Amino acid sequence: MASAAEQMAANLSWEALGKATELRQRIYFTIGLLIIYRLGTYIPVPGIDANALREFMDKAGSGIGGMLSMFTGGALGRMGVFALGIMPYISASIIVQLLTALVPSLEQMKKEGEQGRKKINQITRYATVGLATFQAWGLAVSLEKGDLAHTPGIFFLASVVITLVGGTMFLMWLGEQITSRGIGNGVSLIIFVGIVANIPHALASFLEQGRTGAVSTPVILGVIVMVVAVIAFVVFMERALRKIHIQYPRRQVGMKIYDGGSSHLPIKVNPAGVIPAIFASSLLLLPTTISTFSGSQTGPIMSTILAYFGPGQPLYLAFFTAMIVFFAYFYTANVAFKSDEVADNLKNQGGFVPGIRPGKKTEEYLDYVVARVLVIGSAYLAAVCLLPEILRSQLSIPFYFGGTSVLIVVSVTMDTINQVQSHLLAHQYEGLIERSQLRGKKKSGRKAPARR
Repeated sequence: MASAAEQMAANLSWEALGKATELRQRIYFTIGLLIIYRLGTYIPVPGIDANALREFMDKAGSGIGGMLSMFTGGALGRMGVFALGIMPYISASIIVQLLTALVPSLEQMKKEGEQGRKKINQITRYATVGLATFQAWGLAVSLEKGDLAHTPGIFFLASVVITLVGGTMFLMWLGEQITSRGIGNGVSLIIFVGIVANIPHALASFLEQGRTGAVSTPVILGVIVMVVAVIAFVVFMERALRKIHIQYPRRQVGMKIYDGGSSHLPIKVNPAGVIPAIFASSLLLLPTTISTFSGSQTGPIMSTILAYFGPGQPLYLAFFTAMIVFFAYFYTANVAFKSDEVADNLKNQGGFVPGIRPGKKTEEYLDYVVARVLVIGSAYLAAVCLLPEILRSQLSIPFYFGGTSVLIVVSVTMDTINQVQSHLLAHQYEGLIERSQLRGKKKSGRKAPARR
């Protein structure tokens, strides 16, 4: 028997969306800010030779043009004011979250509630400025060494750094505004729009390869079927849960005795989300990016590293897989799912896992379950992320047809749809409450019978 909430969710329609005025305003606000973001990707950084930039980015595409271009929506190739994208903010957020789990003072700050959360957010912003400044300086130096500046010098470097850091901070502000006043997670939606905006170009270039005969028709059809299958597989795995049965004993509150109930503790097969893939990709792009910045001054050690850890090489794929598995376990244990806190919360609420003693034994049992669930989760992440690397090296298929991009697009789409449904359900509940109050007023308006 479906619950009342499930029945209401099944009745959601465009008519209900039309009546939800606040939700429509949030959607329009979100779309407006995302349009501003897309326009900003076409505003160029001052003092750069556009023609020379095109040639430089074609050569550097395997390094900074791979993963970073995906997060910037093509702004890096055009060297727009949003060329760094939101990636410095994401990196700073992940680093601060990991430090919060490792540094006692930050962990205590996190437990202070709203005030502690504001302090951590402020630390994240400062870290974003530092990371963005470092990346902008490296990018400005590489532009100057590549003879891409009209007037090279300290003023060119300063203007590039200030412009790129300002663009990143503006994107961070846009993301916070979307999260608080729009719909969905602002930072995730910015990355989502950047990826989706590049899909038509990648698809057109792939079909052009088929038209010229570089890729055969069976390969094109096979890739299309594979993309649909990968998306369906990602959706299935992102919704997959391991439910642990939780039992609550009978309890007495005042003069009333409440019967014991039961529920489930859901554990996602992939609790860490897309973060392990982002971290692993960033580490693997580091040698190529450093060689890009150094230009022709690459030494023999760096050349050897690039030869063995280049995209598509066996050591590259093995190291990529190992890093994804490591970060999946590390991030889950320290940030995404803390078994000790979950066990303490269950103990304080009177809940317990049947056959397992509350407290330390419950914590050990949760660690046991999560460790084995993550075997499937990390293998799924590695398989989805290795797929585009193999396709790029063997079939020259565009990067946007799999891997981290698919994970981000699917996850953000599912999260945004869930938030829209939540707002619609809340609107329907408000309508039911208003109607019940009106009925109550009508009933109260009747004359009461006269007392004898």
